[in-house]
Amino acid sequence: MSENKNRISELTTKLYGQSEAFEILDQIYTKLNQFRHQFAQAQADMQVATDMTEKDALLITYGDQFSAPDQTPLESLAVFLNKSLQDVVSGVHILPFFPYSSDDGFAVIDYSEVDPQKGTWQDIADLEDHFKLMFDLVANHISSQSDWFIGFLDSKEPYINYFMVQEPTTNLSSVVRPRATPILTPFETVDGLKYTWTTFGVDQIDLNYQNPQVLLEMIDILLFYVSKGANFIRLDAIAYLWKIPGTSCIHLKQTHTVVKLFRAILDEVAEHVLLITETNVPHQENISYFGNYINKQNRTDEAQLVYQFPLAPLILHTFLTGNASILTQWANNLPDLNPGTSFFNFTASHDGIGIRPAENLLGAQQIQALVARTLRHGGRVSYKNNSDGTQSAYELNITWFDALNNIQNLQPKVDVARFLASQTIMLSLAGVPGIYIHSLFGSRNCLPCVEETGRYRSINREKFLLAEINAELKKENSLKFAVFSGYRKLLAVRKQQPAFHPAAEQKILSISEQVFAVLRIAENREIVLCLINVTDQDIKVMIPCDGSGIPKQGTWKDLLSEEIFPASKTMQVNLLPYQSRWMKLVS
Repeated sequence: MSENKNRISELTTKLYGQSEAFEILDQIYTKLNQFRHQFAQAQADMQVATDMTEKDALLITYGDQFSAPDQTPLESLAVFLNKSLQDVVSGVHILPFFPYSSDDGFAVIDYSEVDPQKGTWQDIADLEDHFKLMFDLVANHISSQSDWFIGFLDSKEPYINYFMVQEPTTNLSSVVRPRATPILTPFETVDGLKYTWTTFGVDQIDLNYQNPQVLLEMIDILLFYVSKGANFIRLDAIAYLWKIPGTSCIHLKQTHTVVKLFRAILDEVAEHVLLITETNVPHQENISYFGNYINKQNRTDEAQLVYQFPLAPLILHTFLTGNASILTQWANNLPDLNPGTSFFNFTASHDGIGIRPAENLLGAQQIQALVARTLRHGGRVSYKNNSDGTQSAYELNITWFDALNNIQNLQPKVDVARFLASQTIMLSLAGVPGIYIHSLFGSRNCLPCVEETGRYRSINREKFLLAEINAELKKENSLKFAVFSGYRKLLAVRKQQPAFHPAAEQKILSISEQVFAVLRIAENREIVLCLINVTDQDIKVMIPCDGSGIPKQGTWKDLLSEEIFPASKTMQVNLLPYQSRWMKLVS
């Protein structure tokens, strides 16, 4: 038996016990053998691993982000990507493109079909010709309109035990919630009223992984996505997967065991596919999803990538205060990662800006300042229920551009510089960049979108006509042109520098409270010094070349401005308001 099969056996037994695991393992191995046989030729054509390099940056977008006559939205997406981004973006995270009933795709009706309003599996295959693809495995819940839940309501096998049913008197006060809605929702079934677990809302019904048939269903979906070309599987809201009343029902050991099991299965039949966990929680909880180090195999046993959730609120705080101290201290304390793992760095996303990851990093007053700024800048704030009966801010709902810039006093040149500086910080740090489509355009708050849907998150989910966005990007005096051309330049420069490899050495420098500074050192010892002015003031910094990674002699070239800086014992660098420099040692 292979090492991976041993892991699969041990993990399955840990979840369900020795006697029940025997039958479950037989079914898992049958599925793996069928997959291996069916896709033998495809596997032969695949990379051994999806190695991430400095050339990688992933775009995050909805499948129906663009529309055009006589094209499916996925075809329109491909047209835009191939024309405008293929040379600077290596992969695309297509947010759930399956039939759905709510939450813009995350209440999945059918995991195995493409929403006909978006396109077809052939459209997905055409995207795969040019880009690495990330699919969502929405494993925690399924739509109330799915066949599975309808079968549950009708008390049909095998769906009777597919969902978490609790008595309404059950004490669930310890459960950690990401929402202010009730945990349990009553549904009328043929057997009477039943209360089902609904972590994220009444239309998203939590699955019962204590029933091994649910796990087997998800393994089928996991393998199906691999067969359809996924290079990355994003485990959506994975932290809440396993529930036990009387516990927090978040990050339970059984949840980690399921992630390990998914990883072992992929390692056995599709090693090129990487897992990425989406856990909008405080930092130490978040990085626990890297799992444990396996010495024999020189890798960890859970996700290869985890979202770097604290980054967004910390960058926002940095530009609100004009002080990079907290961001610098946090980045300096980031752990060294095991081989084959990386952070997925991002600022904006299809959701809002998570506040929980800033806990223990920002104080209550500092977090409240972010909330107040969001409201002043036309955004909204989502709240969650706490176990003591109170509510607290969970998420800032606002576009990243408007979060940074005062919508009452727009100054386009300064605002674009501030925005691009925030993105340069993200692109400078060790990890793989994730870029939400609206960050490429400097999108503004879409208040009509909120009015139309009644959901705060819609403020950052505006859709475009392909012809209109292309026309806007040709107007050299437009905001979208300025942001898009500036962002493209950053990505084009970044991909040429081995120092930006996800695993390249990183040293955070404390040069000035007004400047975020990081030194990146490639395996071949090429050096890039990243300097970002986080203020609206001209800054002069004196950089000591004292052996702390910065050589005492040499010539530096700013890759963004082409300026040359000679170095001796000290190097003087001037920074305009919100200016960024990527300075490479060239001689």
